[in-house]
Amino acid sequence: MTQPWIHKKRTDVLFILLPPFLITGVMLLFHNQMEVLQNKYSFYTWLFLIVGVDVAHVYASLFKTYLNKTNYTQNKHLYLLIPFVCFFVSVATYLLGAQFFWSFLAYVAVYHFVRQQYGFMRLYSRNEEKSKRNIYFDNLIIYNATLFPMAYWFLTPNRTFNWFVENEFLQIKAPKISEVLHVIYFIIFAVYIATVLYKFLKSTYFNIPKNLLIIGTYLSWYLGIVYFNNELIFTALNVISHGIPYIALIFFKEVSTAKNEHGKLQKYLNKQTLLTFMIFLLVIAFIEEYIWEVTVWEENFSLQPSLYFPEAWHFIWVPLLALPQLTHYVLDGFIWKSKKDRS
Repeated sequence: MTQPWIHKKRTDVLFILLPPFLITGVMLLFHNQMEVLQNKYSFYTWLFLIVGVDVAHVYASLFKTYLNKTNYTQNKHLYLLIPFVCFFVSVATYLLGAQFFWSFLAYVAVYHFVRQQYGFMRLYSRNEEKSKRNIYFDNLIIYNATLFPMAYWFLTPNRTFNWFVENEFLQIKAPKISEVLHVIYFIIFAVYIATVLYKFLKSTYFNIPKNLLIIGTYLSWYLGIVYFNNELIFTALNVISHGIPYIALIFFKEVSTAKNEHGKLQKYLNKQTLLTFMIFLLVIAFIEEYIWEVTVWEENFSLQPSLYFPEAWHFIWVPLLALPQLTHYVLDGFIWKSKKDRS
């Protein structure tokens, strides 16, 4: 059985599978310096991680949806309806309170991040036997890797980081339950390792990308949320492990037109395509975050006279600014499914 690469071995490894391992290595080696880095260079960490990766990956999905003529034509009603629904739901939740709105958005974001790992796992499992036992086992493994760290977060209120704002998740202090879940978590992980080794010895086949994806997910989620308790470490592990693979997937599947038979000329043209793609994402991401900064947050940028939006109008303005993000979360649950999956 051949390895189920999504694009090519080299590009899959470098841009989809390597990021969580790379950032994990950096954090393990330099975790003592992270607090200093965050305190002294918070603007640059914000610019790189939030603008350059997190917000940029949201706009990458445009190339799978609204900027893809074929997909847009086939799903026009869905693509037009979802932003309207998201906006009205956002306004409704904000009218119940700003804290309620950010909690709602945080839970949706967590669901989106978890499902992305599930989606990548399914892509890398597409050539394997699709028995119910295999599917259930794979689901158990990937959800163990993602949901246990979130459960730990909910049960351990002393985390020094947030997804969006403070007190966004419903939390209780339950160390005994956390300890039990910790044991279950490692038992499941051990069973996964044993099962993979058994299958390899039995069939001599090892699904490289699928298992790298799973192990990378275990590393980034556990270290970012459970092991370390640092805002910058959490953000770096969370954002890089999620955003860069997504941007790469969009580029390889929706933007890149490279064909080996075109030789050096096509390689040059494809480099230009990548440059244009990245510039587009970075510019539009920066514009969005700049608007957030000068009208809502005023943490990294502020103007004189101030453009800060009166809080009385935040119930419309904040949901409007958050609309691209929420639309991305919701649409992403549809755009990667085949027609068979949707029916």
